[in-house]
Amino acid sequence: MTHKYLIAAAVLTGALAFAQPAEATGKMKCDVAKNEMRSMDDLKKQLVEQGWQVSKAKEDGGCYEVYGTDPEGRRVEAYFDPKTFEKLYVSQRGKVLFRAEGR
Repeated sequence: MTHKYLIAAAVLTGALAFAQPAEATGKMKCDVAKNEMRSMDDLKKQLVEQGWQVSKAKEDGGCYEVYGTDPEGRRVEAYFDPKTFEKLYVSQRGKVLFRAEGR
């Protein structure tokens, strides 16, 4: 009986050794050098001018992650490229509303 537990433990240990570390959320990743990133405040200003209401913004996976209301009035989570402010991903309660091509 003990032999079975040792084998199971060895298999589990091996599986964990190959597990990839997760990103903060795993939704988006941006590879932009810090000195190329534009100001998050500039992104917020641009979004407000486009009709967004921004309740929270932070850096996540190298991208800018924004929580708020989009111009259509939907409460969303959105990711933007910190260099170009290109919209990369928008979701609402886990449902993907937009994903940039190739992302």
